[in-house]
Amino acid sequence: MVIVLKKDVTKKQVDHIVKKLKEIKLRPMVSRGVDRTVIGVIGDESRLRVQPIEAFPGVEKVMTVQTPYKMVSLENHNQPSVIKLGNGVEIGGNRIVIMAGPCTIETRKRTLDLAKIVKKAGATVLRGGAFKPRTSPYDFQGLGETGLKYLAEARKLTGLPVVTELMNLRDLPLFEKYADIIQIGARNMQNFDLLKELGKTRKPVLLKRGMANTIQDFLMAAEYIYSHGNHSVILCERGIRTFETATRFTLDIAAVPVLKTKTHLPVVIDPSHPAGKRAFVPALTRAAVAAGADGIIVEVHDNPEEAVCDGPQALLPDQFESLMAELRLIANAIGRTI
Repeated sequence: MVIVLKKDVTKKQVDHIVKKLKEIKLRPMVSRGVDRTVIGVIGDESRLRVQPIEAFPGVEKVMTVQTPYKMVSLENHNQPSVIKLGNGVEIGGNRIVIMAGPCTIETRKRTLDLAKIVKKAGATVLRGGAFKPRTSPYDFQGLGETGLKYLAEARKLTGLPVVTELMNLRDLPLFEKYADIIQIGARNMQNFDLLKELGKTRKPVLLKRGMANTIQDFLMAAEYIYSHGNHSVILCERGIRTFETATRFTLDIAAVPVLKTKTHLPVVIDPSHPAGKRAFVPALTRAAVAAGADGIIVEVHDNPEEAVCDGPQALLPDQFESLMAELRLIANAIGRTI
């Protein structure tokens, strides 16, 4: 940390700051320039939480050198993390993981049929929502535990591990029973009580970025899970809300390379939600793979006209199959596989 002092700071004020820093076991280093005096601080910066340095007389600003997200930072874990699922699928390695399936679990037959379709095309994880966060209270809210049972049956049939969204802490025991990856949606990214409890489970967590959150906010949310004991955290960029209205959200493709410079956690892209229209999904997916994403989570439906949720953005099976062929070529070009 660097403490920048005001131009008119007095020796007494500098000595006072130095004394307080030493009292909390930090090592201050005073550097006097022509116009400014700064104090470099060496040690555990978390100790500064007990001292509001910005409020001290003579202090102009405090600049953090270390990242506030200690455990998920690349600084403290210089090798990329690889999240291993029970069936041998790895997220974060050389192979790009494709998670595919319907937005919402609707019927048993459709769930099983779509699981077979996406696996045949090359998907390695089955996605599907049993509990759905909807903007309107009158929209379909999901099948609940029945939907989780359908997903578990599809896993048994195809061998695909399952990722599905948890909304409420009270349902966590069900997800520990049925899910392979617990998804936390954008609206719950900063539900800190929920994140703390997820830190106590050993299920991998797919954490989606909030629609109005910065990358630092995103990483701090991941830190909640990681710091409470669960080190199987996967980050998911799913688009942020901007002034643009041509798409549902604005997909922050730059988040992939940026996150790769800041964290060791795997990064997945959801191209379906920012697109809002299936015509845009393939291009966003191709861009995500080219940008270095470790995985894709995409919506596929065999009859979008009948979909109870997000039909317009769901790919048809033949479109998904064609997209998979394109993604293999892109992955090969950047030295990865699908």
